[in-house]
Amino acid sequence: MNLSVEIGKIKLKNPVMTASGTFGFGREYSEYIDLNKLGAIVVKGLTVNPREGNPPPRLFETASGILNSIGLQNPGVDAFIERELPFLKGFDVPVIVNIAGETVEEFVYMAEKLDVEGIEGIEINVSCPNVKKGGMAFGVNPDDIFDITRKVRKATSKTVIVKLTPNVTDIKVCAKAAEKGGADAISLINTVAGMAVDIDKRRPVFENVIGGLSGPAIKPIALKMVYEVVTVVSIPVIGMGGIMNYKDALEFLIVGARAIAVGTCNFVNPYCTVEIIDGIKKYMEENEIEDINEIIGSIKI
Repeated sequence: MNLSVEIGKIKLKNPVMTASGTFGFGREYSEYIDLNKLGAIVVKGLTVNPREGNPPPRLFETASGILNSIGLQNPGVDAFIERELPFLKGFDVPVIVNIAGETVEEFVYMAEKLDVEGIEGIEINVSCPNVKKGGMAFGVNPDDIFDITRKVRKATSKTVIVKLTPNVTDIKVCAKAAEKGGADAISLINTVAGMAVDIDKRRPVFENVIGGLSGPAIKPIALKMVYEVVTVVSIPVIGMGGIMNYKDALEFLIVGARAIAVGTCNFVNPYCTVEIIDGIKKYMEENEIEDINEIIGSIKI
């Protein structure tokens, strides 16, 4: 039975990846699961300098999801290379690094810094809605997506993935801009912009006012957008948004995602990723499917 897929130059033993953010740098989850079983690990978003992130509260539970306003808390790119990368190198699993710059120059600087052994891919985070500068503005403008992608592509030998925001009028235009800029793959969706209010204080729950919604609530939106993007680009698409079990994962594969990424589910169930891998295997056995590629893009319309 073949579960392996390719994203650019990266060979994944199965199509199940971790989504950037909820998996940290893998250390915490290594106590629960065998990281070697994963298709790939996408680490928490990195910035040029360390960031403390937004003041608490940072998480707010909603019906069927979570609103987050973390604000890209991370140790910075240098500390990641020094402290976290050696740990990840100990596993037989491709490592993809998510980068979030406030300027085009910062994206390029990080891509160059991360062009080192032990890193297989760079995911350009043009879609984080929690940083007041840069993040959202880049992701909603196709010209900016093209420009950043083109410059990062020139700066690194690694596989380049562009992560798109759903908070746009037409995600297909953004996907085409990333492909035109030289992206090897596209990942989507990032969180959906949302808000919560404390009715006693009559104030927003988050100091940043707006947060990012993730979890099962956004799955139908994510699925629709992945389906739309698959129809307009020829590069691989990584689908994510509300995937909580193997059935959710299969829906994304059937509409044409080459791989999927699991985010919020990691918070709910730390074994989620390996359970999804096992579920896909079981589905393939029961349906006498020998190759995962028979499932990918098999939707009948």
